[in-house]
Amino acid sequence: MTDREPVMRAERLVKTYGRVVGLDGVDFELMPGEVLAVIGDNGAGKSTLIKCLTGAEIPDEGDIYLDGKKVTLSRTQDARALGIETVYQSLAVSPALDVASNLFLGRELRRPGPLGSILRMMDTPAMRRRAREELTELGITTLQDVTVAVENLSGGQRQAVAVARAAAFGSKVVVLDEPTAALGVRESNQVLNLIGRLRERGVSVILVSHNMPHVFDVADRIHIQRLGKRATVITPQSHSMTDAVAIMTGAARS
Repeated sequence: MTDREPVMRAERLVKTYGRVVGLDGVDFELMPGEVLAVIGDNGAGKSTLIKCLTGAEIPDEGDIYLDGKKVTLSRTQDARALGIETVYQSLAVSPALDVASNLFLGRELRRPGPLGSILRMMDTPAMRRRAREELTELGITTLQDVTVAVENLSGGQRQAVAVARAAAFGSKVVVLDEPTAALGVRESNQVLNLIGRLRERGVSVILVSHNMPHVFDVADRIHIQRLGKRATVITPQSHSMTDAVAIMTGAARS
């Protein structure tokens, strides 16, 4: 992978909160079309790293590059404009709205002509059609009706809606923060399959997870954080789950 330009790269990221060090000179590389897991114990800096890479936090020092070009991510809208979408553990879906409306939340399609430009009327049929196409392309078969309210969906189905929304607009990078944390085995497997389909589409995925079996099931590489630093980067082929946990906790070196 080293002969290719990373789709996203960070150098020497530093983020402090008073005397608390969130990130201490962290480097990061995400390659095109790969699933990169980010793991680490509580307080290792996983969340801070992801927030800096998605515009939710501004690093005190360091640089972030997208396709080799230095970028400034001062807010989450900056990241989204560059094709970086994030699915947080809280999902941030609107329960009262239907599936299609959630997919286009904040990016609603307007009716053509004066109805859309002047009266600001939404093009609901177009959004529903596009939503069906996106769900079909991702192989999401559990959501046949895009007119059903999200509050009537299961946890796995809600997660699928959030991932589909990110996939629809995240042209470069999709960040998934603990996507299977509150799901059962069957629904977790559906989300893992979704991650595989994103990779097949050439989308780079950052997976933040505490679930080692899931990480080792879908990740191409694994970025391990420890005490605000990057401890190492491993692969499921080079290290075992026991090795990864030992590196996370400091019981072993990479």
